[in-house]
Amino acid sequence: MSGQLPLVADGVSRAYGDKRVVNKASLTLRPGEITALLGMSGAGKSTLLRLMAGLESVNEGTIRLGDKVLSSTSEHVPAEDRHIGLIFQDFALFPHLNAIDNVSFGLSRMAKNERRRIALDWLDRLGLSHRANAFPHQLSGGEQQRVSIARALAAKPVAILMDEPFSGLDVTLKSDVRRIALDAVSAAGIPALLVSHDASEAMRDADRIAVMKDGAILQEGTPEDLYLHPNSLAVARALGPLQSIRREQMPESWRAQLPEAESYCLRPEAIRMVADGPAAFQVKASKRASTLVELDLIGEAGDTFKAVSMGPHRPLAGDTVHAALSPEFAFILPSDAG
Repeated sequence: MSGQLPLVADGVSRAYGDKRVVNKASLTLRPGEITALLGMSGAGKSTLLRLMAGLESVNEGTIRLGDKVLSSTSEHVPAEDRHIGLIFQDFALFPHLNAIDNVSFGLSRMAKNERRRIALDWLDRLGLSHRANAFPHQLSGGEQQRVSIARALAAKPVAILMDEPFSGLDVTLKSDVRRIALDAVSAAGIPALLVSHDASEAMRDADRIAVMKDGAILQEGTPEDLYLHPNSLAVARALGPLQSIRREQMPESWRAQLPEAESYCLRPEAIRMVADGPAAFQVKASKRASTLVELDLIGEAGDTFKAVSMGPHRPLAGDTVHAALSPEFAFILPSDAG
């Protein structure tokens, strides 16, 4: 969006004593895009968010909004002067204020009528205009989170940073709340960061994904880039299910489709169950929730393969199915500690 600036972390580090929690991390949040910061617990995700927000100072590197330096080893703009919206898992609403007053809280320099008009507009965008007079204890968890997001966006921040914002919500509510909330964030046209440990959430909701491990950014790009072209085993594993199969364990008919290598890393999508597939398998197990199917190769020495069933009928254990290979979901990756 015109007039908005990227929020950039350039080679930033943060240590606590001898432990470097963020290690020379670089990340650019682009206006109008949601970037998911993905990694296991302890990867440094929340600390990097806090550095970008100004809640902590850097030991190395710089954080900039456009060309303006917000953090370096010699200067630090306080969090309250950065005008960056923050959304956390605990919602942090004022219990003594109703929804409309919570949203208008950060608009104190405006006239009261204007504050209420803007607050009601944001509540309406997030589907909560009918709950404007409700207090936090009268709202569901999903409603509280939407009020929290409305409050952050109403203040017209230069960027918005979200730390596991939906992890505390009931599973039955999470999907609709996430869609409504993130649509509003995207429409604001500002840089947005979504810290998450959930690969499926990151793949579904983000325009770009950055994978973090041991304080460092391992790879950053579109969900498709990282899922299909990971630069390491750690990145590949962070994005979803993956199994390693040695070449001699694969059906002979599949080997000609892949470049020579001792072993391959396969996504479940690499294996397509089709009637005319060149290799026959017996179904070992089938899980309806994820449509994940385990296959044992028939007639050739091989391993158990994990596949995704895309058809309307779920294969059952003991069934015989035929499968073909989609090589784009198979990788040759260097071994690492990932």
